Amino acid sequence: MKNIYHYLKNTHLKFKQLTEEYDVLTYLLAAILITIPLNFAFGSITCILFFIVALFSVDKSNFHFNKVILLPMILYCIMVCSLFWTKDFNATVSGLQKDILFLLMPLAFFFIIPLKKSSLNKVFRLYGFGMCFYTLYYFSNALIRYFSTGNRNVFFFHELVTVDLNAIYMAAFASFGMFYFISIKNKTIIDRICIFTLLFFVFLLSSKSVFFIDLLLIVCYYSFFSKTPTDIKALTIISVFFFSIFSILFVERVREQFLMEYETAFVDNTINENFGTKTDVVYNVSLKQAWSNEKFQPNNFFPGTALRVFQVRIFTEMLAEQNIVFSGFGHEASQQEIEKKITQHQLNLGYRVFNFHNQYVQTFAELGVFGFIVFTVMLFLNLKNAISGKNLLHLVFAVTMIVLLLTESIFCRQRGIVFFITLFCIFNTINYKDQTEFK
Repeated sequence: MKNIYHYLKNTHLKFKQLTEEYDVLTYLLAAILITIPLNFAFGSITCILFFIVALFSVDKSNFHFNKVILLPMILYCIMVCSLFWTKDFNATVSGLQKDILFLLMPLAFFFIIPLKKSSLNKVFRLYGFGMCFYTLYYFSNALIRYFSTGNRNVFFFHELVTVDLNAIYMAAFASFGMFYFISIKNKTIIDRICIFTLLFFVFLLSSKSVFFIDLLLIVCYYSFFSKTPTDIKALTIISVFFFSIFSILFVERVREQFLMEYETAFVDNTINENFGTKTDVVYNVSLKQAWSNEKFQPNNFFPGTALRVFQVRIFTEMLAEQNIVFSGFGHEASQQEIEKKITQHQLNLGYRVFNFHNQYVQTFAELGVFGFIVFTVMLFLNLKNAISGKNLLHLVFAVTMIVLLLTESIFCRQRGIVFFITLFCIFNTINYKDQTEFK
């Protein structure tokens, strides 16, 4: 037995030395992030490999308690507890399987050595190039489809990357890669090409929320982080501003995507020319109608903002009608309640497939006030660490998540979960004394 113990101990030490020597965990973290847009099987394989390597690299001396990355584990425990009161047991079990990373990823980071600056740079550089590869792939694919169909819409929004992948999510993934290259102090020609490639990709994806978050963050970078001369900063900010205005005014597909929300937001019953015909007219729902109309017609169309307003409205109705303040409906168990509201207000039944499209509301509705508090504290501490650490990429991640979670239920999609929890753990375990910038 003693010999077996020494053999296992020596094997563990050799494995640990190999993983540290070849930076295996760093490459696996990069692989987890890079494979997010691919089929879920690739992401699952990379996550499993990361946990196996992390498990065999465990060393008691490496353990470091971190209250911030403990919060996702607490949130997952609340999800598990909701099994006792959930209104849809099967949906909750399925959700727990999907969200297991909220437990396992922080657990792994408790025992592995925090990433060094060189390793962190390697993760994000590989990720940035990976996003550039996806950009070239999807644009090339769109070109082929355009020459065969003549349809210009293949270059924009969901048609560029497929509805399953989702343009909004892909825009968030690409913009984070773009900001890695922006954050580099001494940029090469390749770095600059990558910046404009990813900026172009985000522009084509036409996500209004991500687009404006990026504009805000670019201005923030050149105002507070960049060490370039003041005149170059001003020129860059002005160029970005005029590029945005030009894009919205003169690129037809982008203009339609952006302006439809604002043209229909405050005017009732504007005609939707994209979905209706002369004999079958479709009317857009305004924000006021989305919040106040008791009944809707089959030919009513909800623009994105109006739909989200309606979803918040039915959440407030659920709070008033049902006792869910402390318990919620149960993890992933709110969809049936949403469908009931869709039927009650006589929306087109196609809207039954949509969740709340707001992670704050989704969390409160499913996990109650305690789950909501843990969730919001998690985001607050993440932002606090980003500001105190003066790390641009961490700030980009923190701000993007806070804003994007207002319009998307990111934790309901596996890609969103992997992206969020992996970066959350990376950023909240690094040593900021040596992490202020990339060179």
